[in-house]
Amino acid sequence: MGGLEMEDKAMVEDITIRITSAADLPAVDALLTASYPVLLKPDYAPSTLVTCLPLITRARPELLRSGSYFMAHEGDGRALAAGGWTHNAPQGGVGPRDVGHIRHVVTHPKATRRGLARSILERCFATARASGVRWMMCQSTRTAEPFYSAMGFQRRGEIEIMLRPGIGFPAVEMIRAL
Repeated sequence: MGGLEMEDKAMVEDITIRITSAADLPAVDALLTASYPVLLKPDYAPSTLVTCLPLITRARPELLRSGSYFMAHEGDGRALAAGGWTHNAPQGGVGPRDVGHIRHVVTHPKATRRGLARSILERCFATARASGVRWMMCQSTRTAEPFYSAMGFQRRGEIEIMLRPGIGFPAVEMIRAL
């Protein structure tokens, strides 16, 4: 089945990829809660996960309503992967209009290696290009750095994302040309 099915949907096997809405908040919350504790565990200290997981496993309503955040789900509606992009940087502020930012990408641990995150990022790249974006940045987890490298991103360096005062999350800043 591959290819585009209307502008906001694509089929990958029996999976639908579509633009999210505010109604998807519970599904994306459940996906983040199921995924991050399992997938990040090998690359982060338990003390980091205990303090950071409650803050990073919540869907961001503004992303879900942005028109540039996507969810892959099965026919029963169960979310398997999600992610998107914005002109706004993750910690706020708007930079140059030709720079986009990959945001809150996640895949359910039982759905990895099926091309879902790749399909979502390809959709992000296409819609970003159509919006005039020439460069895409991301703040990758240590766990996802090999995936982003395979998607053409180059490592810029290690960073610490301040989630709240006194709570930082180690990450990797990456960039790629579109």
